[in-house]
Amino acid sequence: MTPTVLPERAAPVVRADIGGERGRTAPRIVGVGVATPPSSYTQHELVDLFRVRDPRIRSLFLNSAIERRSLRLPPELPDGTRRVETQGELLRKHRDSGLDMGRRALLACLERAGAVPDDVRYLCCVTTTGFLTPGFSALLIKDLGLRPDTGRLDVVGMGCNAGLNALNAVTSWAGAHPDELALMVCIEACSAAYVFDGTMRTSVVNSLFGDGAGAVALVAGDTGGALAPEVLKFASRIIPEAIDAMRYDWDDEHAKFSFFLDRDVPYVVGANAGAVVAELLAGTGLRTDDIAHWVVHSGGKKVIDSVMVNLGLTRHDVRHTTGVLRDHGNLSSGSFLFSYARLLDETSAGPGDHGVLMTMGPGSTIETALLRF
Repeated sequence: MTPTVLPERAAPVVRADIGGERGRTAPRIVGVGVATPPSSYTQHELVDLFRVRDPRIRSLFLNSAIERRSLRLPPELPDGTRRVETQGELLRKHRDSGLDMGRRALLACLERAGAVPDDVRYLCCVTTTGFLTPGFSALLIKDLGLRPDTGRLDVVGMGCNAGLNALNAVTSWAGAHPDELALMVCIEACSAAYVFDGTMRTSVVNSLFGDGAGAVALVAGDTGGALAPEVLKFASRIIPEAIDAMRYDWDDEHAKFSFFLDRDVPYVVGANAGAVVAELLAGTGLRTDDIAHWVVHSGGKKVIDSVMVNLGLTRHDVRHTTGVLRDHGNLSSGSFLFSYARLLDETSAGPGDHGVLMTMGPGSTIETALLRF
């Protein structure tokens, strides 16, 4: 969407909202990197692999606007079926696959930022698909040989919205430490959280989520003239009455954790999207029509459609979101970084353009960030 030019209005004035202080250089996004497991499957292949016969469940898979997803499936048994993994095996998958994807995403991000591991001064790791102690931040510092004095943070269990929650914290750190490189990586091995029991509850999840990691690098300082967008402001809205609409809790019957998504999630998110965007743009002089680039979480076809309708967006506005959903499914907290990477690769963003990042997840919560290229 081309920004609307309104001669009768003064040009928008947007200040960086970093820690509430004026005059501080706004941190900029200087790199992004993504990674997925090597194995990728079409939705048709998945329903055949798991011998799904129920027409309702087959429809969930085949009418999801998803073509394929990267997953680490359970081992195959002699009869061609897939073995049911224990919770311990799922946690090991979370660790092993997560470390592999996180490493590759971080290295790709550093390469794009023109940096090396020794430049990193702060690392934030985000995940919801498993629990580790020590967490991914400590494991990746050792794995990548980062400096032992690297600051770190692990954000665990917040869900699909967590990438922007963590980006808020990382942006604040970067703003308080000029010229020092801060990294965030979202690591989601969603196949380490699957339950295969043929019910509609688990089938909604199994038809939607894919594995992936996305990393982003920020610095408050000179970026050498590169087109690195400033992170100007964040806005958040929690919907307490829908607190149980999205959750990851213990399933006594299967003795493992299991995701749950309420069928009304898309409508709850859509109905509240306008309010949080209005809060994000308040005091900036910007209107929704002035936003040139929208990077929305690929939460599912109905979620994307609901956000589009309620914000008055076009299919073109969410092309990267729908493209990520088509090619990878819902990648939980890292989805928006896959879409952001596609926006950069397209090279359509120009100096002075504004963009909005939007994620949504348990709480129910909508998170937003305002960028200026």
